Amino acid sequence: MKRKQLFLPALLAAAPWLTAAALGAETPGQEEPEDIEEVIVLAHPLGREGLAQASDVLEADELERKAVDNIGATVGNEPGIHNSSYGVGAGRPVIHGLGGARVRVMEEQIDTLDVSVSSGDHAVTVDPFVAERVEVLKGSATLLYGSGAIGGVVDVHTGRIPDEVPERIRGALDLRGSDNGNGSNATFRLDGGGGNVAWHLDAFAREADDYDIPGFAESAALHAREEEEEHHDEDEHGDHDHDHEVDEHDEEEGHGDEEEVHGHLPGSGLDVQGGSVGFSFVAEGGFAGLSVSTLDSEYGIPGHSHAHHEHEHDDHEEHADDHEDDHHEDEALHEDEDPPVVVLEQTRVDLEAGLANPFDGFEGLKLRLGINDYEHVENEAGEAGTAFSNQAWEGRAELTHGLFGGWRGALGVQLGDREFSVVGEEAFTPPVDTSSVGLFWVGERSIGELGIEAGLRYDRVEHAPAHGTSRDFTGGSASLGLIVPLGGGWEGTLLADYSSRAPVGEELFSDSPHPGTGVFEIGDPGLDHEQARNLSATLTGGADGRSLRGTFYYTHFTDFIYQAATGEEQGGFDVRRYAQADATFAGFEVEGRTTIAEWGAGRLEVGAFFDMVSPELDVSGNDNLPLIPPNRVGVSFEFTSDRLRANVDYVRASEQDDVAELELPSDSYDDLRARIAWRFRPGAMTVEVFVSGRNLTDDEQRLHTSVVKDLAPQPGRTVEAGMRMRF
Repeated sequence: MKRKQLFLPALLAAAPWLTAAALGAETPGQEEPEDIEEVIVLAHPLGREGLAQASDVLEADELERKAVDNIGATVGNEPGIHNSSYGVGAGRPVIHGLGGARVRVMEEQIDTLDVSVSSGDHAVTVDPFVAERVEVLKGSATLLYGSGAIGGVVDVHTGRIPDEVPERIRGALDLRGSDNGNGSNATFRLDGGGGNVAWHLDAFAREADDYDIPGFAESAALHAREEEEEHHDEDEHGDHDHDHEVDEHDEEEGHGDEEEVHGHLPGSGLDVQGGSVGFSFVAEGGFAGLSVSTLDSEYGIPGHSHAHHEHEHDDHEEHADDHEDDHHEDEALHEDEDPPVVVLEQTRVDLEAGLANPFDGFEGLKLRLGINDYEHVENEAGEAGTAFSNQAWEGRAELTHGLFGGWRGALGVQLGDREFSVVGEEAFTPPVDTSSVGLFWVGERSIGELGIEAGLRYDRVEHAPAHGTSRDFTGGSASLGLIVPLGGGWEGTLLADYSSRAPVGEELFSDSPHPGTGVFEIGDPGLDHEQARNLSATLTGGADGRSLRGTFYYTHFTDFIYQAATGEEQGGFDVRRYAQADATFAGFEVEGRTTIAEWGAGRLEVGAFFDMVSPELDVSGNDNLPLIPPNRVGVSFEFTSDRLRANVDYVRASEQDDVAELELPSDSYDDLRARIAWRFRPGAMTVEVFVSGRNLTDDEQRLHTSVVKDLAPQPGRTVEAGMRMRF
C-alpha cells in the first residue's frame, strides 16, 4: 500500500534474587522493608487504595518504549496478556485466554464504540501513541463496565478532556521510522490554558508498506494440510501423474506451488491519520469539557483474500474434469489480485464533567458520555465491498460516597445504544440495534489491617435485529475481595466473584460466510447468558529494590459460548455454529524484578516472568478451545542513568499443540527486543533519541491467538530509530 510445567514458575519467581546473589549484590538484612510500589488504577474507583483484582499499568517511559502499531500489540507482551493480531493494522488484547467480546477496550472509561469485537480484522480505534497511560484490569470487570467485560478491561487514558489548567503550555513531539516496510510515525500534542479554560490538541500520522517476513506467508502446517487434501482429491480422481508432478515441485522449491509469497506479507501496509481537540472549563470545585476526535485509516487485510480464494479452489476441485484448469486459475488469482483494504472513518465526541462534594455524604460526581459515528468499507480489487456501520453512544455517571455503614465506595449507572449494520457481499450478520442499562455499586472497608472489597451490578441488554425476533437479557454480577497485609513488605489478596455476559448480536444472529475469520458462522438466537464463577489469589512483595507479583486464577463457566465445528462445508467455508457448554480456565502468572548493580546515577535491573492458561471445554471428544495462547517465559535487563537508558527483552513462546477441532498447531518462537536511548535537556526541553529493534533473531512468529496465524506471520527483524521531544 503506497498511501502515506511446575518448577518453572518457582524458578522464575526466584530468578531475580538468584541473579543478584550470583553477581554479589547485597543480601537484604533485617532493616525496615521498603513499601510496596504503589500502582494507582484510575479505571477503578477503588484503585487509589489498592485492588484485590490483578491489574497492570503502563505509563511514562515504559509506555513510550512499548507503544507499537496497535493497542493489542502494545500490551501483548505483559504477563497474562496476548495480542489477537491481524497483521499490524488490527489487534485486540487477549486477557487470561479470553478475547473478543469478553474484553472491553475503552478510552477514558467509555467503550471505543468501534466494531473490533465482531472480527479479528477490524481495528481498535484508539491509538497507543496518543496515550498518556494504559490500564488493564485482568479478570472480570463486569461490576463497573457491564457484561462485555467478563474477561477484563483495557482502558486507554489520553487526556483529551483536561481536568485542570496547566501553569504553562506543555507539549510532546514523537518522530520515528523503521526499516521494515519503510514505516514512519509522527505524533504531536499540546496542552495549555489560562484563567478557567484549559485546552488540548493532538494529531498523529502513521504509514508503512507491506512488511518483510523471514519465510513463507503460509505456514508449514497449513501447507502440509493443503497438500494432503490435494493428494486425497487427486487419488479420488485418479490423477496420479499430476500428483507426481506436484511432489517434484515441492522438493525443488521447499514449499507448495500454490504458495508463492515469500519474504514479505501482501496486504500488511497501513496509512493512518487522526487527531483531536478538547476544551474544559475548570473551577475550584470541578470541571466540564468536551473533545472531538477523528480517525481516518486505510490498512490491508493480510490472509483475507488468500483464505477466500482457497475456499473457491476447494469448490472447483469437486469437478474432476476442470481440476487442473481451476487450479491454475486460482493460483493466478492468489498471485495477481491485491488483498482487500479496509477504509475506515470515525468521528467521536466525548463529554466529561467532575464535581467535588456535590451533596452531603458524597465526595465526588463524575459524568462521562461518548458519541460515535463509525464506518468502514472493505475494498476488494479496487471496488467498494462490504460496508460496516456503527452509530453508538455510551454514558455513565459515577457518584463516590464517603463513609456509610463502615463502607466507602461508588455507585453509578451506565447506559448505551448501538446501531450496527453490515451491508454487502460478505455481510455475515443482519443489522442489529442493541441497548443496555446497568446499575452498580462497589465499596471497601477495613477491619483492623484487613481490607475488604465488595460490589454488585444489575444489567439489562436488548438486541433487536432487522429480521427476526428480538432478545433481551437480564443478569447480575457480584464480588467479594480481601486484601491481607502479610508483613515484611508482602501483601496477599483473594477475590471471589460471579459474573454474567449477555451474548452479542453476532453470536445470536450470524448466518453467512465470514472471510475475516475464514468460516461460515451460524448464530443461535436461543443462546442464554454466559455465567462465570472465578477465584483468584495474588501475592505481591517488594523490598530493597526487589519486587514480586504472582497471580493464580480459576474460572468455571456455565454455558460458555463458543464456535463448534460441524464438519460441514457451505460455499467452500467450514461451517461453525455458536453453541454453549460448561468450561474451565485455570492459569498462573508471575513476574519478579530486582536491582543487581548500582553505581552513581546508574542502575541495572533484571526481571523475569512466566504465564500460562489451561482451558477445558466440558464436551465429549476434543475438549480444547481455539485461539488459546501458549505458555511464555521472559527475561529482561534494563540499565538507567541520567542520560542513558538501555533495555533488552527476551520472550520464549512455547508451541501450542492443544488445539481445537480443525485448528492447526503453532510452533514455538523467540522474540528478542532491544532499545537504547540517549536523553538530554536543552533548557526547559527534554529530548530523547533512540534506536530499537524487534524480533532481532528474525524468527518466524505466529501468534496462536490470531485467526490468520497460518497466513499472516508477525513482522521479521525490524529496526526503528526516532526522537521524542517534551516541553
